[in-house]
Amino acid sequence: MNYHNEFLEQVDEEDVLGGTWPGIQLYYPPVKYSPKDEEYENMEQAAERMRKHAHNCQAHTLLFDLEDGCRQKEMSRELLLNELPKFPERDFQIALRINPFRTDEYEKDLEMIMKVAEHIDVIVLAKAGEMYGAAEIRDLSAWLLGVNPKIEIQPIIEHPRSLKIASELMAFPAVKHVVFGIHDFSKAMAIHLTPEGWIEELLTYLRMLLLEARIAGKGVIGGVEVLINDTPMPEKFIEPDDVRRWLDLHGDRESHVVHGHAVVETQMGLTGKQLIHPYHIHLCKVAFTPSPEVIKRNVNILQMAIDADALLGGAIKYDGEMLDPPMFGKALQTLLRAYALKSLDEKDKEFAIDVLKKLPITVIRENWPYGRI
Repeated sequence: MNYHNEFLEQVDEEDVLGGTWPGIQLYYPPVKYSPKDEEYENMEQAAERMRKHAHNCQAHTLLFDLEDGCRQKEMSRELLLNELPKFPERDFQIALRINPFRTDEYEKDLEMIMKVAEHIDVIVLAKAGEMYGAAEIRDLSAWLLGVNPKIEIQPIIEHPRSLKIASELMAFPAVKHVVFGIHDFSKAMAIHLTPEGWIEELLTYLRMLLLEARIAGKGVIGGVEVLINDTPMPEKFIEPDDVRRWLDLHGDRESHVVHGHAVVETQMGLTGKQLIHPYHIHLCKVAFTPSPEVIKRNVNILQMAIDADALLGGAIKYDGEMLDPPMFGKALQTLLRAYALKSLDEKDKEFAIDVLKKLPITVIRENWPYGRI
C-alpha cells in the first residue's frame, strides 16, 4: 500500500466525501393558514398535521420556516418546541429558516433552538450578510459551538451585497452549502422574474455564486418554484425514460416546467433545491438523483478504465463513445453525487471509495471539492 492509500485509510469517510447534501428541501409551515376556513390552525390542528405529514417526509430535508412564510411566529416556535422531540427515527434532515441576524425575532429563534438543538441539523439564515456582513456567520457559528456544533448553517444569498461577499460567508466550517434566494434577490435587483424563465433571468448571478462556491468547496441550493402541478408523479418512475414518458402522457405544464428547471440545476452542479409543495418532491428528486441505470453505466465506465489502466491516462471506447480521464472524473462525480443524496448502495459506495484510493489527492479535489482533505 502506497502513502496515498494509507492516508485515505486513516481519514474519516466524511473528511473525503463531505457528508450528505441538503438535496430536495421542502418548506413546511409550522402553523398554516387555511383559505377554506379563513383562519390559522390552532395548536392541536397544527400538531396533528405535523404528525400526519411531516413525520413521513419524502424530501431530503424538512425545512420549517420561521421567517417570511410565517405569520404566527410565537405559536410556531411553541409548536416546534413541543413537536420536534417527538419525531420518530428519520432519514431526512430537519432545518429551520430563522429571521435576519440580530432582529428581535432572531433572538427569540435562538432561544427556542437552544432548547431543542439536538433535534435540528441545519439553520438557514435569512438575508445573510446584508446588514453586518460575514460577522453574522462568525457570531452564529460561535454561538452554535456551545449549543450543538453539529448544526450546519446555510446562508441565503438574497441581495447583491451578499453575493459580493459570498466567499467570506462560505469561509466558515459550519457553512457547507448556501441558498440562492431568487425572489428577494430579483426584487433587490429590480428584475421581474417569470415562473418559467427565472433561471435564464438570473443566470449571470447564479453562475457568479456557483463559481465562488466551487472555489470554496461549498454547494449551492437552487431556487423555489411557484408553479404548482395538479398531479404528483408516482414514485415508481425513476429512470429518465420512464420520467419522460409520464411527463408526456400525464404531466401538466407546471410539471414540465418544474422538472425542467430541476434538470438544468442538476446539470449546473447544484447540491439542493427548495420546494414549497409536496407534489414537487419526486419531480425534482428524479432530476437531482442519478437513477439505478445511470449509476450502473458509470460503474461500468470506471471499471473498464481501471481494467485498461487508463484511469489517470489513456482512453477507452464505451458504447460507441471515446472516453478519457476527464470523462472518468465525471463518472466518479455521478457516483459521489448519488452517495451525497443517499441513493448509492453499499456495494457501489465501496467501489467508489476504491476508485478514490487509486487517484492522487489533487485529482480527488478536482473531481470532488466538498470534503476536508
